[in-house]
Amino acid sequence: MIRTRTNRTTSTSTRAITPLCTFTKRLLPLGLALVCLISAGSSLAPAPASAAVTAAPAKNVVLLDAASGHAFVPSRVLTGLDGLQIQWDASRQRLTIAQGEATTAILQVGSAKAEVNGEPITLADSPFTEAGATYVPLQFISSTFQLPAEWDKTAGSVRLGQGDARLTLPYANRGAASSTGAGKAIISERKTYKVGGRSFTVQQVTISLMDPKVHLMVALAGDTVGKVEELSSLAKRHKAVVAVNGTFFNAYTNDAYKAPYGYIVNGGELKMKASGDKRTIFTYDSNLLARLIPGADFNEAFAAGTMEGALQAGPRLVVNGKVSVDVKAEGFKDPKILTGGGARSALGLTRDHKLILLTSGGATIPQLAEIMKQAGAYQAMNLDGGASSGLYYNGKYLTQPGRKISNALIVTYQ
Repeated sequence: MIRTRTNRTTSTSTRAITPLCTFTKRLLPLGLALVCLISAGSSLAPAPASAAVTAAPAKNVVLLDAASGHAFVPSRVLTGLDGLQIQWDASRQRLTIAQGEATTAILQVGSAKAEVNGEPITLADSPFTEAGATYVPLQFISSTFQLPAEWDKTAGSVRLGQGDARLTLPYANRGAASSTGAGKAIISERKTYKVGGRSFTVQQVTISLMDPKVHLMVALAGDTVGKVEELSSLAKRHKAVVAVNGTFFNAYTNDAYKAPYGYIVNGGELKMKASGDKRTIFTYDSNLLARLIPGADFNEAFAAGTMEGALQAGPRLVVNGKVSVDVKAEGFKDPKILTGGGARSALGLTRDHKLILLTSGGATIPQLAEIMKQAGAYQAMNLDGGASSGLYYNGKYLTQPGRKISNALIVTYQ
């Protein structure tokens, strides 16, 4: 079944890593969230040109001022949200935000002086431009136009508006939305972690998902379900900086068709269906707001129309910063999955919207979970392992697979 998306509006050597983002249904009130926020970011597709102030970056993100804790939203995402319309006067650097005939606000970039329905007011924070977008104070927009803003601390995101037009945006510290360059946005390390008295040397690549030049793709071998291809070939074909093997597949059949096991979504289209499968799924939207969800939640999440990519594997390794492995709940039946050691691949998400891709040799699933926790993952899951385990970075293998693979998660930097 193919379906098109709808309603779219993203310790040896060092070079640094940090903690995660993912998914929860518990949302925090606006006032409380402004006090306890962390950092993170990336988000939705651009609004109409009238809402754009300058050349739009690839992603939208709510920015936080580290000193005050105040939040700012890109003005371009407001168009059409709860009836809001934006007009931009480039010569005066002035924004007019209207909600029908009821409320009109006029704001000036760099000025705390504003007008609401013709009456002068003083803003707590001035609008500003950063990374190709104009940002306005979220508290002002929320209170003036009665725009709901719900904070999800676990996911590092903000949900704006109500009904079908709601947007979910990542949040990040101010200054973090600018492109940092590939050398800082994508970092490769060879590290050693100690688990239960044993040392594991791993290959690890950490990617800043909020960087506007970072993009993800769930790629199929030969661009076709059921084919296999060398990981390096797949990576080079898509001009990837990073590639890691993806979900399980039928590697041992003599048939030409080697079926992948689990949901696969690429470009908003469902490429592989796995109804009833309980294993963990890695998903992301067009702004690379990423999360890990149970297999049972896939249909509802996909129906929302914002899923850009997805890859199902499992088992889950880390939940909210704690090791959490429950193979029976995910439908794994082989008892050796917990006790057997071997080549492993895993992915993790940090609280500040970084993606950790990691390969290790000889680890059991519980040991891999501890490794991912130590690596800084706030959420993490296992990928296909054994001879499939492979990690490609910057034109060469960090870990070379022992066979051709069915699918991969790839990272490009454009």
